Amino acid sequence: MLNPEQIQQLAAELQTSQDTRLQVEHFSKRFPGMTIEDGYQVSRAWVAAQIAAGAKVIGHKIGLTSRAMQISSQITEPDYGTLLDHMLYRCEGDAELSIPVTNFIAPRVEVELAFILKAPLQGPNVTVEQVLDATDYITPAIEIIDARIEQFCRHTKVMRKVFDTISDNAANAGIVLGGKRVGPRAVDRAWCGAILRQNGVVEETGLAAGVQGDPAIGIAWLANKLAPWGETLQPGHIVLAGSFTRPVAAKAGDAFEADYGPLGSLKFRFV
Repeated sequence: MLNPEQIQQLAAELQTSQDTRLQVEHFSKRFPGMTIEDGYQVSRAWVAAQIAAGAKVIGHKIGLTSRAMQISSQITEPDYGTLLDHMLYRCEGDAELSIPVTNFIAPRVEVELAFILKAPLQGPNVTVEQVLDATDYITPAIEIIDARIEQFCRHTKVMRKVFDTISDNAANAGIVLGGKRVGPRAVDRAWCGAILRQNGVVEETGLAAGVQGDPAIGIAWLANKLAPWGETLQPGHIVLAGSFTRPVAAKAGDAFEADYGPLGSLKFRFV
């Protein structure tokens, strides 16, 4: 277990990495006894520093929702991070949104659905039906993930551990919203799908069924997971339910289109 001084130290290193766009080495390498709880403590310390500097919490993201990702990360459940107001980008109609690539270190794009809440969700024992009752609407979303902690060790090339990812706010760095807004029961959530194009080439396709069978399951899980920390999902919060495609690396000049069919499209470019 990390002590309070170490937690604050690692949170400060994350902020320095974000400010300088220089990745830091794996925390788990320096602290081999690190636990998942330590990771969340570091992430919370970083978020607290962001809030102290003026940022506002606008929701949460859920990650590692697919069984394959959980197996590769050697865990049995998803992870989660916090969405802040400076991370939010919005697509307006068919216009292409410009996103500064300098806001990120090594951005990657994931296709998701976002749940926008109209009522609080407080665990424990939140159910999927309660999630649907508390949801104002579902809308297409893109998560921009990033790596303040390097993905592969610069010396050994070993992949970072889940403790590192969780510390790094579950790798969250940005969110793009757009497309149509639909009621949570107005669509077959599992069959919501998308085609992700990068510079006109289809890079990924997927169905929201890849997110635990129903993306609403993850929202209930998150509400229950936050309960021991005394935290509640609030009205107006955006909750990213988890990616149903692999992440696609992005660089300056790359144009993306996420086509959700009847739910509309999100078009954006890194500049």
